[in-house]
Amino acid sequence: MLSVLLIDDEPALLEVLKLFSERSREMSVHTAQSATEALRILPEKTFDAIIVDYSMPEIDGIEFLKILRSEGNTTPVIIFTGVGHERQAIDAINNGANFYLKKGEDPQAQFRELVTMVKTAVERTYIGKNLGTTKRVIADMINFSSDPSFAIDREGKVVAWNTPLEQLTDTPASAVIEKSDYVYAEPFFGTRRKMLADLIFEPDDEIKRQKYMIVSRVAKGPIIAVTKGSKRDGSEWTLWTKAMPVFDGQGNFIAAVETVRDVTATFKDIVIHDETQDAVAHLTDVVSSQSAKPVKGMFDKILGKTSTYYKEGVILYQEKKYAEAIGAFNKALEIDDKLPYVWNDHGLCFREMGDNKSALQSLLRAVELAPENPELLFNLGETLEMIGVLYMSNKYLDSAIQTFKMVANQMPNNANTWNHIGICYKEMGKPEEAKFYFDRARDIHIWKKDTPIIPNRDKFLLKGSYAQSP
Repeated sequence: MLSVLLIDDEPALLEVLKLFSERSREMSVHTAQSATEALRILPEKTFDAIIVDYSMPEIDGIEFLKILRSEGNTTPVIIFTGVGHERQAIDAINNGANFYLKKGEDPQAQFRELVTMVKTAVERTYIGKNLGTTKRVIADMINFSSDPSFAIDREGKVVAWNTPLEQLTDTPASAVIEKSDYVYAEPFFGTRRKMLADLIFEPDDEIKRQKYMIVSRVAKGPIIAVTKGSKRDGSEWTLWTKAMPVFDGQGNFIAAVETVRDVTATFKDIVIHDETQDAVAHLTDVVSSQSAKPVKGMFDKILGKTSTYYKEGVILYQEKKYAEAIGAFNKALEIDDKLPYVWNDHGLCFREMGDNKSALQSLLRAVELAPENPELLFNLGETLEMIGVLYMSNKYLDSAIQTFKMVANQMPNNANTWNHIGICYKEMGKPEEAKFYFDRARDIHIWKKDTPIIPNRDKFLLKGSYAQSP
């Protein structure tokens, strides 16, 4: 029987997986509710494998993994990650994880997958020792992503081409998988040439020579750039690209991952290769927000009157002139109704005026446009909580809890989020659950690790331009 240490701050998940392991008799599971607790256990007991949640307060899964590897501990590690968080998956692999597993709603299926991963991981010390396993994990990582993405190995052969990319390029994976010689560039450029994934270790001058305009670059990390391409019908399109190297647990380069998006509409009035200071600055603002989520109409696109109306509304909001602010936001939305931050502040004005129904409608629209934005999710959660408390409705309180947990998944050190979850549980008559989340909030304050959410409107007034929330 395999011995496994399972680390997660969700007691319910620990109980469920421990129950399945006892029934299956395939794994003996020891649990810990924090990385700190796990680090106290490990010197006293050895395990065949460790399973750890990515998002935890104080020390998250990646930090735990770094500590483990820095101490020379080579125990196989499997990281739990959220759906659609491909960067987390890459972080897991780059820092020595053997596998990652996305959290799902079917505990039995998840347990079966965990058993398979543990068995496979135990056979190897590090992921990079078996190329076949490496390729499979990279393919899983790409298919895990909701963004159009592909991966090439160190020989330049395509090892993954996901469904969103098939839809973007009208090119099935079967046409490019296991092929090299830049065949994967044809759907984007109409010819074979180097793509950004082929240039991740090249100097800036070479990347520019290949007609990419660099927006940002991090040493041994992602490169973001914009370029022009040619569709299958011969028409031109503008491509936003992000390429990132992937390393095994021993630091060996094993693959390059690239995400590609069509941003033709966003950049229709910009000359991509005109590298004047103004053009570069504007491109940086536009692409930086789209690197997190390609939300059409994000505030970096706002020009002219829309920006003016938004600023007017923000100032009126700060002056507590909520009805007038709603009027200004309405004018901005008449020009473009796909601006999540405008809908967000629109809803907050209604909430301040006591119109929770209208507030909820506007905030739901904001989250619909930017579903992973923590600021917008937090404000929606607060409104659901207010309605739940006002009408003593557990339905709204439960919805608020689920919304706040989405924020906590992205910002595990935001004490306010943990505190609100505790309030919701307390209002639902669940003091034990409430205490757990109140304690989390308290611990974050004690450790002085609180990461507050800074409203976009404050950044806007400070900088005079759009700024993406953390």
